[in-house]
Amino acid sequence: PDPQKRAMLVLKWFLSTLKQQYASRNEKLGSEKKPLNPFLGELFLGKWEDAEGETQLVSEQVSHHPPVTAYSIWNNKHGVRLQGYNAQKASFSRTIHVKQVGHAVLHLDKYDEDYLITLPALHIEGLITGSPYVELNKCSYIVGSNGYTSRIDYSGKGWVSGTKNSLTAIMYPQGKEKDKHAVIYNAEGAWTDNFTIKDAKKNTVETYHAKKEPKTTLKVAPIEEQDPLESRRAWKRVADAILMGDMNATAGEKTVIEERQRALRKKETADKQEWERRFFTKADKLPLCEKLFRDVPGGSLEVDQTGGIWVFDQEKAKNAKPPFSALSEELKNGWK
Repeated sequence: PDPQKRAMLVLKWFLSTLKQQYASRNEKLGSEKKPLNPFLGELFLGKWEDAEGETQLVSEQVSHHPPVTAYSIWNNKHGVRLQGYNAQKASFSRTIHVKQVGHAVLHLDKYDEDYLITLPALHIEGLITGSPYVELNKCSYIVGSNGYTSRIDYSGKGWVSGTKNSLTAIMYPQGKEKDKHAVIYNAEGAWTDNFTIKDAKKNTVETYHAKKEPKTTLKVAPIEEQDPLESRRAWKRVADAILMGDMNATAGEKTVIEERQRALRKKETADKQEWERRFFTKADKLPLCEKLFRDVPGGSLEVDQTGGIWVFDQEKAKNAKPPFSALSEELKNGWK
């Protein structure tokens, strides 16, 4: 496809990911749940396998103060790579508001194109009724190195009107955000249900039905084969206690991990050492992102809020294999 259509398909792809990103816990567990606080060095490794080949995922908690998660997803068969990192800043009023700090970059090898993806703000609805769910708000951007930008606006159900999980989006040549006549594509719908993309002549060019789309299951290694720093193994005792409804055991198992982490940080400070990241490296600058951020109003890397700039390190990844750290050896029989 031509650059315009590629940029539009990237927009469609991004919109199609929102339900899994922000509503999967709600659908699986009946309502939104408070996630566990990841610890420094925590890892999540997995892969998807389907007709499109193998797509791999690596996620690592690269900072604890502030909490920052870095991730990389890639499919070598199609030459598609996504990497990024994010942190959250929560505030409270009538509900919980979360500003997401960070970004992602999608790279297409075949066209040597990059797309900067900013992150939407969100808040929690349904706290009063006891059925909390995530609602996205404000806007986010996708800025392509091919000269096209998409702006996505999010809204939800208000007291009087509105529809849950609504979105509208426009795609336009960079620098033309305010020019209504420059819009090439429009999108409208709900990110948890379905949306439609139309061209400037109002012809429907793409549709997406979230509930009808087949899902590829994310595969992870059996827990007993995982490194002790991998999420499902590290938090297994906590998760088991939650499933049994034993809140005392849950609190106790969480405390074991938290106290061990505090002791590790204290020792690192005393030894003047820093925790070594397994898959990511801190960079001084990111010229590509700095350039693409120019088409995001008020956009920047916000390095002071993410503990630095985090990039996926191909050399580290190539050589990484369990046990991922000396700590992994110590934790083979648990965190105690």
